[in-house]
Amino acid sequence: MKLLISLLLLTLTAQSQTLNISNGKIQGSQHNGIAIFKGIPFAAPPIGNLRWKAPQPAANWTGVKNCTSFSASPIQNKPAPFYCWSEEFIAKPEPLSEDCLYLNVWSSEKKQQPVFVWIYGGGLNSGSANCAIYDGEEMAKKGVVFVSINYRVGVLGFMAHPELTKEAGTSGNYGFLDQIAALKWIQQNIAAFGGDPNNVTIAGQSAGAFSVTAIITSPLAKGLFHKAIAQSGGLFSKMSLQNLEQAEAQGIKLMQKANAQSIADLRKKTALELQQLSQQAGIGGFGTTLDGYMLPKDLKGFFQQGLQNQTPILTGWVTGDGSFLGNQSVTVEAYEKDAQKYGTQAANFLSLFPATNPEQVKEQQQKLTLLGFAGLPAHLMARYNPQNSYLYEFAHVPTDKPGFPNYGAFHTSDVPYALHTLHTWNRPWKPIDLELENTISSYWVNFAKTGNPNGGNLPEWKPYEKGYGNIMILGDQVNLKAGYLQKELAFLEQY
Repeated sequence: MKLLISLLLLTLTAQSQTLNISNGKIQGSQHNGIAIFKGIPFAAPPIGNLRWKAPQPAANWTGVKNCTSFSASPIQNKPAPFYCWSEEFIAKPEPLSEDCLYLNVWSSEKKQQPVFVWIYGGGLNSGSANCAIYDGEEMAKKGVVFVSINYRVGVLGFMAHPELTKEAGTSGNYGFLDQIAALKWIQQNIAAFGGDPNNVTIAGQSAGAFSVTAIITSPLAKGLFHKAIAQSGGLFSKMSLQNLEQAEAQGIKLMQKANAQSIADLRKKTALELQQLSQQAGIGGFGTTLDGYMLPKDLKGFFQQGLQNQTPILTGWVTGDGSFLGNQSVTVEAYEKDAQKYGTQAANFLSLFPATNPEQVKEQQQKLTLLGFAGLPAHLMARYNPQNSYLYEFAHVPTDKPGFPNYGAFHTSDVPYALHTLHTWNRPWKPIDLELENTISSYWVNFAKTGNPNGGNLPEWKPYEKGYGNIMILGDQVNLKAGYLQKELAFLEQY
């Protein structure tokens, strides 16, 4: 009996971990030699009078806080699988809450390990750190302290309004400010988990890549990170960025829809009411604001002057990034007519993006969408970066799932390969998938360690050269392609 009790105590000890951090003691769990802490508060709940305010410090606690489960996801429309994104890519449907500013840590507990911070996508209107494909255990086994963070999205994360601006000097971009608050928490606490606060890599995909480039841009993030990975997207994307006045006008529309007279009135409404109001016609999606505080008013000029946080960058896209935003059926004649917007360069455009039949028009439109959304941002980030940049194209089509449509190398399909989480994605994986997963995740971990993805027996990945370019093709074969898409990118850069 004594032996049984001793074994039980030994098992319980092995499965739980207790640490002291700045706000108090936390208890996590352990799995396969990795310490796991979930649901650690990095800021005060942004509720009540803290709604639409910059994140405030988390309160201290007494006793030991149980950190073995994910926190609630931020308020958003109820998450559900759709199109190519099966449940592994989607936030848990519940709970959803304004009280969402928590992070999660996976660590082997070795000392002075590089820190890898994951920022989820979702169009800045949805998402959560609790998605299955964001599990950090395998990356921790590869030698990083893996951190995933939550941030406010949608109307609660990105709404601006003149009254809010008067209240704080600026408004909007609260979700980005949440991310910076998490990075500050990491600076204060990550050493307790074995992480090196002087070797932090920020990484994200889609809206997470927009977030990464926002952090690269922001003066508020100076000194909080040291390397950056942006997958499929960035602030230089051909997507709309608002100035503060435009963003405030959107907030005024929401207040009118709510029949509210003040921000105080809006703060009295439930988060669910606000989310539902934000979905009404005429409001539009809430997103990035060039406010002159979190982000500069003149983005391109800011980078041209070299005022961004300068850091090694690894960035790229997926071949399916050109189709996930939808396709519009256009005739050859309409396509050629639209090319005239380039004036004297119209003939050059049509030689770079030729189309003589409807199928080719569709292909060129997808290519232009891909380059505008992700290719050009990656190219420009490298062009303005005085340190080394490494560019890639993910071209591998994941192994089919029986009974599920084949969407090719779709937007986000690279993430489980990069984070070594194919085991969380329910498909009958083949050796080629597992080999590519190990290759890409090794590149990502090497980059987090040293700012250079190369190492071991991996194919050599050369930095992106200004005016010529080296792009690593991550497909069925992994190989470097020099000069790839350079003429097309050089043309689009002018516009």
